[in-house]
Amino acid sequence: MKLVAVLASGRGSNFQAIIDATRSGDITAGRCSRLITDNPGAYAIVRAKEAEIPVSLVDYRTFPSRDRYEDQLIRVMRETDADLFVLAGYMRILGKGIVHEFSGRIMNIHPALLPSFPGLHAQRQALECGVKVAGCTVHLVDEGMDTGPIVLQECVQVIEGDTEESLSERILQREHRCLPRAVQLFCEGRIRVEDGRVRIL
Repeated sequence: MKLVAVLASGRGSNFQAIIDATRSGDITAGRCSRLITDNPGAYAIVRAKEAEIPVSLVDYRTFPSRDRYEDQLIRVMRETDADLFVLAGYMRILGKGIVHEFSGRIMNIHPALLPSFPGLHAQRQALECGVKVAGCTVHLVDEGMDTGPIVLQECVQVIEGDTEESLSERILQREHRCLPRAVQLFCEGRIRVEDGRVRIL
């Protein structure tokens, strides 16, 4: 059984999707063992307490520098003994030291079909470009901005009259399905990176 730690900054709906997937049997090879958050007001904390999942708070605002914050974050990540770290709405970029130490073991969910529209406001970027298909991507984290090897993607049709909010909501529904599937694949040992690309065994 693999241990999965989730990093979240806000409402934690993707965190909840992982919790629900372990309860329903969609994730059988892993369990969510820790929530790590940088936000003491994150609703994800409420979700963790309801599910009896321990919470580690590493509040960026309490540290004198980014380096000190990342030193503490990496200590907390080590202490979890997690096999996989999932970024589920974690609103801070992980430093190179963290990415290197946990290489191949950090997974992110992004609300766009990467490599298109990396970074913030991906749904807005998609609408501004007039794409007909949007979606979400689960990828492994490397040093770049949403540039790591792609694990899974799901598509969402863009509807005439879509707003950033309406498109975001439909993409989020796919995220809640796509992310638990990727977590299960990792925990089953079925993800292999070859020449910078993910091969699913």
